[in-house]
Amino acid sequence: MTSSNADKKHLRRLGHNLKPVVTVASNGLSENVNNEIARALTDHELIKIKLVADDRDAKKALTETILTTHDATLVQSVGHMVLVYRKSKTPDPRLSNLLR
Repeated sequence: MTSSNADKKHLRRLGHNLKPVVTVASNGLSENVNNEIARALTDHELIKIKLVADDRDAKKALTETILTTHDATLVQSVGHMVLVYRKSKTPDPRLSNLLR
């Protein structure tokens, strides 16, 4: 779904009003944080993650690690917020941010 600019624009519009589901702070990507990101992507498909890092390079490295670990797609990165998308195999209409 995220192959074209129109699809990404649609996802950015949907993600605008979302609140961050997960905050990655100074401890980095611990096992619990990774589990929470995986659960949120499975349930909601489109999530916002707040990254608390010192500089741009650290945020970029953290973002790349999240994307590769969870097989997700970066939709948008603004400041400390990252909008991430991963299609669910069986989306729940009550939880999915795309179907509501």
